[in-house]
Amino acid sequence: MEKNLASTEGMPASVWTANGAGAASGADTSPYRWVALFIVWAAFLLSYVVRVAWSTVAAPVGASLGISVSMLGAFVTAFYAGYVLANVVGGMLTDLLGGRAMLTLALLPLGVLTFTFGYTHSLAFGIVIQAAMGFAAGADYSAGVKIIPAWFTRDRGRAMGLYTTATSLAVVIANAVVPSFSARHGWSNAFHMLGIVTFAWGIVTLLLLKNRPSNEAKPARNSMQEMLGLLRNRNLIALSIAGCGGLWATVGFGAWGNALMTRQYGIAPIVAGSIVASFGIGAVIAKPTLGWISDLPGVSRRMMSIGCLIAFAITLLVFGCCSTVHQFYLVAPILGAFSFGYLPVLMAQVSDASGKRLAGASAGWTNAIWQSGSAVSPMVVGSLYGASHSFMLALLTLAVGPAIAVVAMFFVNPHIARE
Repeated sequence: MEKNLASTEGMPASVWTANGAGAASGADTSPYRWVALFIVWAAFLLSYVVRVAWSTVAAPVGASLGISVSMLGAFVTAFYAGYVLANVVGGMLTDLLGGRAMLTLALLPLGVLTFTFGYTHSLAFGIVIQAAMGFAAGADYSAGVKIIPAWFTRDRGRAMGLYTTATSLAVVIANAVVPSFSARHGWSNAFHMLGIVTFAWGIVTLLLLKNRPSNEAKPARNSMQEMLGLLRNRNLIALSIAGCGGLWATVGFGAWGNALMTRQYGIAPIVAGSIVASFGIGAVIAKPTLGWISDLPGVSRRMMSIGCLIAFAITLLVFGCCSTVHQFYLVAPILGAFSFGYLPVLMAQVSDASGKRLAGASAGWTNAIWQSGSAVSPMVVGSLYGASHSFMLALLTLAVGPAIAVVAMFFVNPHIARE
């Protein structure tokens, strides 16, 4: 793989397109590719709603369960701890078994465990179930990233952008639906509902998803040596660090945004949820837009990532200076655009750096490193806020992540060939 990269690095977009790397394939003209994209998108959406659902009700429900403020992020951290572990194995298994099988194996147990979380009565029980939920969901991302390159070549960046709208739209849905549903029917029933829907989509995935176009030969089986060789790819190492720093802030804000506004300024949970929902709307608009721009000839995905991450860090600090509902509503959509906008561009670069044959393994292990930031961030922010009760310190802590990510991106080769 390194040899392949070396032979194509430095080529302008017009050259690699002319040579066939970016040329249209049969998949690019197949109407089914949009069905495949919708199936993996909806799976990612449900998985992410499950992840952030607790954050939307953490403050009021945590108090009823006797959980201290500093431990409200423990469930989020437990989920991502399991998610990180599963990504390493799930990514390699995705290349071996195929995207459809791994996505099904992620959704079915996730549905059962989410339903079970509705019976949580203690911190210890909740942590165990959330860790298991994270482990079950660990292959959803790598399975989706495996499916998309098989069906999209020329417009992969746009497809990745549309795919990653699932996470930001999930923030909107979770914050708009879960708090109000919980207020009417109880938080336990909210998780029961999510579990049933997730399990049902696992059945849909099993029945309808196709791994690749029917006229495309089954790719050669990846060897363990090839998959382990990805660990020495300099570009993937730098992209892993960048994604870790970015998601440190993205997930950390998603886990604590509601609770911080509620605890610090007395904003009602439903209003705080509405503010974070507007944060998600900004991301929904930014992701496909930036993904589409990254597909254009001559556009540097590396520089797009750097610019977005810089803006992300700055906007977090601006949000930390806010104190009124009006100010939060004004800044939240802008913060959302930058806090998620870098993701499809990074994902496209990961796929470019590894090639689509190893897309599952590269997505799995890079995402494992990315999500390690997700796993640690909620607990760190919770501990700092619990000790200081400083809203600005919490946001400053989050902003450290994208700042580190910017530095890492300068170590990515600016001329990765687009396969």
